[in-house]
Amino acid sequence: MAKSPAAPKTPETIRETLLDEALGQRYLAYALSTIVSRSLPDVRDGLKPVHRRLLYAMRQLKLDPAGGFKKCARVVGDVIGKYHPHGDTSVYDAMVRLAQEFAVRYPLVEGQGNFGNIDGDNAAAMRYTEAKLTPFAQALMDGLDDDAVDLRPTYDGEESEPVVMPAAVPNLLANGASGIAVGMATNIPPHNVGELCDALLHLIKTPKAQIATLVEMIPGPDFPTGGVLVENRETIVEAYKTGRGSFRLRARWKEEKLDRGQYQIILTEIPYQVQKAKLIERIAALMDEKKLPFLADIRDESTEEVRVVLEPKSRTVDATQLMEQLFRQTDLEIRFGLNMNVLDADGIPKVMDLRGVLQAYLDHRQVVLVRRSKHRLAEIVHRLEILEGYLIAYLNLDEVIHIIRTEDEPKPKLMKKFSLTDTQAEAILNMRLRSLRKLEEMEIKGEHKKLSDEKKELTGLLKDDDKQWKAIADQVKLAREKFGQKTPLGKRRTELADAPKVELAPIESLVEKEPVTVILSAKGWIRAVKGHKDDVVAGGADLKFKEGDAFLAAVKAQTTDKVLMFGSDGRFYTIAADRLPAGRGFGEPIRLHFELPNDADILGMWVYAGAQKFLVVSSAGRGFVVPAEQVFAQTKNGKQCLNLAEGEKAVVCTPIPGTAGTGDDLLAGKPADSVAIIGENRKLLIFPLSDVPEMGRGRGVILQKYKDGGTADAKVFNYKEGLTWKSGGRERTETDLKDWKGERAQAGRLPPKGFSREDKPFN
Repeated sequence: MAKSPAAPKTPETIRETLLDEALGQRYLAYALSTIVSRSLPDVRDGLKPVHRRLLYAMRQLKLDPAGGFKKCARVVGDVIGKYHPHGDTSVYDAMVRLAQEFAVRYPLVEGQGNFGNIDGDNAAAMRYTEAKLTPFAQALMDGLDDDAVDLRPTYDGEESEPVVMPAAVPNLLANGASGIAVGMATNIPPHNVGELCDALLHLIKTPKAQIATLVEMIPGPDFPTGGVLVENRETIVEAYKTGRGSFRLRARWKEEKLDRGQYQIILTEIPYQVQKAKLIERIAALMDEKKLPFLADIRDESTEEVRVVLEPKSRTVDATQLMEQLFRQTDLEIRFGLNMNVLDADGIPKVMDLRGVLQAYLDHRQVVLVRRSKHRLAEIVHRLEILEGYLIAYLNLDEVIHIIRTEDEPKPKLMKKFSLTDTQAEAILNMRLRSLRKLEEMEIKGEHKKLSDEKKELTGLLKDDDKQWKAIADQVKLAREKFGQKTPLGKRRTELADAPKVELAPIESLVEKEPVTVILSAKGWIRAVKGHKDDVVAGGADLKFKEGDAFLAAVKAQTTDKVLMFGSDGRFYTIAADRLPAGRGFGEPIRLHFELPNDADILGMWVYAGAQKFLVVSSAGRGFVVPAEQVFAQTKNGKQCLNLAEGEKAVVCTPIPGTAGTGDDLLAGKPADSVAIIGENRKLLIFPLSDVPEMGRGRGVILQKYKDGGTADAKVFNYKEGLTWKSGGRERTETDLKDWKGERAQAGRLPPKGFSREDKPFN
C-alpha cells in the first residue's frame, strides 16, 4: 500500500533585518538594563536595585533595629525568591558590604558573626551569619507605609517593591557608591552626614548657592577608615563643580619614641579600600627587592584597631622622609576618584555637580513630603467622616439602638433616617458595646477637634511652598541630630590637611653605600667583592675562575649603583650592584638575571651614569654613538640598541672618554675626538668622531668597508695624544697617524710596524 504524502510544513514567519541593526538593538537593551538595573545608583536614595531590595526584604521580615537577628540565608532567600532573580552569592556579597564598618561610612545592616575584615578576609557562609537593619537604614525607609513612593510589581508579578526609598537621610553622598556599567562608571566617596545636612539647610535658604560655599560646609570626603586627605581646596572645589576629579588620601601615622634615641613609626589608619594584609605584603616585597633600603622591618600588631609598626634601619633616618618614600611607592597613599554619574529622578544617567546632587535629594524629599501629606490628609478625612457619624449616633443613641434591634436591614434605615453616608453607617454598625459609654463621646469630640486642626495644617502645607521647605528643613535637622557629628557614629574620621611640601631627599642619601668591585668572566659569571680593588680592575690579579674561563672585565662601584652591560646580540642590560652575589666562589651565571641568547656573550661592563655615551659597532663595520640614558632598562630582556642583519653580531661597545661617568679610569687626558677601527683584514682607519651620528637604536652608518671578513676592534681616542694599543703584554702609543687618517666608510691601510696581532688590540 502506497504511503500518503506528508503534509507540508507551515512556513515560519521570517523577518529580514540587517545584522548591525539587530546587534545594535540588542546591545542597547543590554546596556540600558545594566545601567539602570545594576550599576548606577539613584540620586534620590543612593541605592542600586540589589541594595534597595535587600533592605525592603529585611523590613518585610521585621528585622528592625530594636528586634532580633535572623540568618542571612533567610534574607538572601527572600531577596532572590521574591525580588531579585540573581545568584545568591552576589546578593550575599552586597549584603555583607552593607554591614562592614570599614567599607560603609554609615552601615545599613548590623551583622552578627564573621562579616570579613580590613585584611581582605571573606565573610563566613550565610548559613552562619545573622543580620538586622540599622537605624540609618530604617530612616531610609521611613514613609513606605504612607504612600511616600511608588511601588511596582516584582519580576513575577506576585509581590510589589518600592521604585525608590523615601530616604530621610542623604544616603548617596553619605555612603558613596561605585559601579561599572556599559560605557560608563560611577565612583562617589562617602561623606559626613552632619556636614551634608548643614549644606542642605544652606541650599534650602539659598537655592542658587555657589559650590565654593557648599564646599566650606562639605570640605571633602569622610572615609570610614579615616586617613588624611591631602588635597588643596582649589582641586576639591573644581572636582565638586564638574562632578569629576580625584582626592589624595594618605594613611595616618605617628612617631613612637623608644630608648636610646631610637624610634618606630605606627600606622593607625590606612586609606579607604586598601586591604591591610596586601599592603603589608607589598611593603615586605619592596624590602626584599631592596627598594626600601631605609626600612628594617614591618610588623602587624593590629587588634580591633589598626596598628602597623615600621622600624627604620637607623635612628638617623628622618621619619618624614621615610614616610614620603613609602607614600610614593606603596598604597599608603592613594588617589580616590570622583565620578558623580547617577540616575536622575527620570532614570536618566548623568554626571552631576555637588549642588545638583543635593538639590535632587531635596526635590525628592519635597515629593515625599507632598505624597505623605496627601496620604495623611485622606486618612484624616476618612476618620473625620466616621467620627461625625459617631457623634450623630450618640445624639440619637436610643433611636439608633431601636433601629438596629428591630430592622432586618438596619443600614439603609440608618442612612435615610439620619442622612448618614455608607461609611458612617457601616462604622456605627461595627461599634462595640463598650464604646457606648458617656466618656467615649467626649473622646470622640476631642479626637475630632485634634484631627480637624491637623487637617487645616496639612491643607495649608500643601498650598504653601515655604511651609513645605520649612518642614523639609526640620526633617534635615532631625537627621543631623540622629546621625550628625554630635553622635559617636557621626564624628568626622578623615582629617583634612594641606598638601605636604616636603623636599624629598634622593633615595641614595638615605641608603648606606658600600664600595664593591664587580667582576665578570669571559663565560658570563659575575660576582662582587667588597672594597675597590685597583689590581683586579687592572687585569684580574689573583682571581680564580672555572676551568676554561678567564677574566673579562671589572669595575669599581657602590652598592647603590647600576651596572650596565652590552651583549653581542646588540642589547644593553642593567643590574643593581647590590643584587650581585658575594665574591666567594665563582659567583653566578649572568643568565640568571638576563634573557641573554645562548649564542651571545657580554662584551663589556661599566657603572651606569645617565650622561655616558658609547660607540657601538657591528661585525659588518656599521655603528653609531648612543647615550646611556636611552638604553637603560631593568628588564630581563634588556633594551635593543644595535640592530643586526642575519649573520651579524655586535663586536665593540666602548665608552667615549670625556662624557660623564667614564672618568679618569678610562683615559687620563683630553676628551676623545677620533675613532680608530681595524678589520679582520688588518686594515686600520682613523676618522673624526663627529662623523658618527648619535642615535638611540638602529643599524648605524658604515664606519669601515671590507671586501672580506668584518670588524675586529674599534676605539675612540684623542688624536693629539696618539693611538695606544696592547702588544705582548705592553702598551704602545703612536702619535704620527696621518697615514691612516681618512674619511668614514673608507677601507683603511695596514697598521704601523709593531702593531698588535691580537684579535682585540685596543681592549
